[in-house]
Amino acid sequence: MTSHPPHGHPPDVHARHGREPARSVADHAAAVAALLQGLRTAGRTEMLPLGQALGRGLAADVAAPVSLPPFANSQMDGYAVRSSDIPGDGADLGVVTPVPAGSTPPALKPGTAAPIMTGAVIPAGADAVVPIERAVPDHFLQPGQGGTVTLPATGPGTYVRYAGSDIAAGERALAAGTCLGPAQLGLLAALGMAEVPVYRAPTVLLVTTGDEVVEPGRPLPPGKIYDSNGTLLEAAMKQAGLTVRRAGISTDNPEELRTLLRAQGRGADLIVTTGGVSKGAYEVVRQAMAGQPVDFLHVAMQPGGPQGLGTFDDVPFLGFPGNPVSCLVSFEMFLRPALSGLLGAPAARLPLRARLAHALTSPGPKHQVRRGSLQPGGTVRLEGGESSHLMHALAGSNVLVHVPAGVTELAAGAEVEVWML
Repeated sequence: MTSHPPHGHPPDVHARHGREPARSVADHAAAVAALLQGLRTAGRTEMLPLGQALGRGLAADVAAPVSLPPFANSQMDGYAVRSSDIPGDGADLGVVTPVPAGSTPPALKPGTAAPIMTGAVIPAGADAVVPIERAVPDHFLQPGQGGTVTLPATGPGTYVRYAGSDIAAGERALAAGTCLGPAQLGLLAALGMAEVPVYRAPTVLLVTTGDEVVEPGRPLPPGKIYDSNGTLLEAAMKQAGLTVRRAGISTDNPEELRTLLRAQGRGADLIVTTGGVSKGAYEVVRQAMAGQPVDFLHVAMQPGGPQGLGTFDDVPFLGFPGNPVSCLVSFEMFLRPALSGLLGAPAARLPLRARLAHALTSPGPKHQVRRGSLQPGGTVRLEGGESSHLMHALAGSNVLVHVPAGVTELAAGAEVEVWML
């Protein structure tokens, strides 16, 4: 039987055993956003040329300096006419000088039709355009040839793009916090703007921890694993528009980690570590943060429950779990949405509704995040199981599948929220 989310907070397993209750996903997301609030200050904005602003967040509202279109123009190749010159059964009109795009035409005299190109200025006096394919003949006469053309009746405003019909001068073109993609930058260019105010891209110091971790490309001794977290998170952060500073792999010596963070963290806006945040005997990040205002807690989420949050020498700090899927899910659930909400960039993940291709189970107290592939028919196939080490399954996925806290089972065909990756 499928259980539905209850009202209020879901029951917590840890609370029943006397441990500190797990923090909800929503509460932890809010805490991360609050930690990073300083990234939104006025001093962290800059003016960039449009060609350098792709993927940045707009730092202020932009009002249209001109109208779009700036003048009434033709939507079609055809004839500019006075609609009152053409009765219901059509009329023969004298052909006058053509109106190419970019020219300033004379006023249109009564009883005449001006050949006009798409985007050209509508002559004064004209109020409609008849497409060339509806004219007889259905081709333009040679310039200077004169003659007449037979045109059908047409109403005022037909195939006319009026000045300001897209946006009027002075109206808000884009709101602060908009992520600047190709369409937004194209709009600014159409408005004649050469540069735009944006938030500066945050600089992140990224540190992988663990004596058992080896850089890819080196020999792999027994009992060791290659570091995938560094590459995984660096790629995710760069794709999100962050400036990433890799610090390599830290050992499980707390003093060495502290030294590394102080040496390489200067000028960073945020420190992110992976691993060493659980309650084991050798949790180096926990040990290195002794004396710093950092909380280590458990979030009611699978994977990615253990989290660290606070500041290290006054620099905002996030400690993600060590398993690769856990650290990526942590980024997607907490850091990426915080940056999107504060800075407008990266763009928020697009949430969609899909139907499960097969059944699943989920731990009731936790918000489960599964990996899946969204199929053309609107169903989602789960990739791999619940475990947080399944990199091959992650690489074959294009969505995150969300199962809210309080849900323990979902049948095949059940509707779920998915985030496009």
